Amino acid sequence: MFADRTDAGDRLAAELERRGTKADVVLGIPRGALPVARPVADALDADLDVVVARKLGAPNNPELAVGAVASEGSVWHNDPLIGRLGVSESYLESVEADEIENAREKADRYRETPGLPDLEGTHVVVVDDGVATGATAIACLRQVREANAARVTLAVPVGPPGSLADLEDEADEVIALRTPADFRAVGQYYRTFGQVTDEEAIEYLDHG
Repeated sequence: MFADRTDAGDRLAAELERRGTKADVVLGIPRGALPVARPVADALDADLDVVVARKLGAPNNPELAVGAVASEGSVWHNDPLIGRLGVSESYLESVEADEIENAREKADRYRETPGLPDLEGTHVVVVDDGVATGATAIACLRQVREANAARVTLAVPVGPPGSLADLEDEADEVIALRTPADFRAVGQYYRTFGQVTDEEAIEYLDHG
């Protein structure tokens, strides 16, 4: 159990240091990842920035991700889940257009220049406050890959074994402090897990 996101970040930073992980840039997934990513960036003496994606919620169940979109427009679909739920192509096209625009707007709020920082040849650590389905993380990792990073590590405090295994196909290394088989939701592993506002998240970027 983590006290809060900062505690999770401190513990994640300690594990990355123990492993000898190197990073030129740490990218947090807004908003909840920024309090986790700040201690990681400080410990690794790396710049902190953001990588933005939005999940595609299922019809009548927006919390269930049937895919995700990145702020630069790339799309990832969970095809088995889409098939199982019978999600229509027209629904996907509609929600994708909306969420790509939302992701772009969010990225613009967090940084002055459009797009990711220059990641060519860098070692990048992508941080989130936890993984559930992994949809958003996949979209973020693919953005980083397409930006020609030399090495990509995903670091999270907690996530279910199945989702983390899927993410190993997307990153060079996946590090999670806890991998409970009975995982239900990220928030159950935090004593305090309130919403992080955009304003609060941006402060973590500003106070390096």
